[in-house]
Amino acid sequence: MSSEKPNRGELLNIKFEDRDSLYLAYMPFIKNGGVFVQTSNLYNIGDEIFLVMILPDETEKTPTACRVVWLTPKGAQNNKKPGMGVQFCDKGIARSKIENILAGALNSEHPTYTM
Repeated sequence: MSSEKPNRGELLNIKFEDRDSLYLAYMPFIKNGGVFVQTSNLYNIGDEIFLVMILPDETEKTPTACRVVWLTPKGAQNNKKPGMGVQFCDKGIARSKIENILAGALNSEHPTYTM
């Protein structure tokens, strides 16, 4: 773990092209929900970022403050994509929108980027 100070408030834009890509990235098991963001940029656990998402079939952007809760480094086992898991800091706006889009798929057995 790095002893460097966490990044504060970096802005990231992410677009989920379709329901499947959102399903692969969504993490309902994290308090307040979260998503996996594919990136080769370096972050630390605890870094705070501001994520602006465009969700499938929506034109309006969904902004949310997030915190990095895990990292998947480049070259991880099983050819996992490099990136980070971010936890939503708000209590429901992003999570609610995502779960409405993914209604019916949340209990699926299909693998995701996260588990």
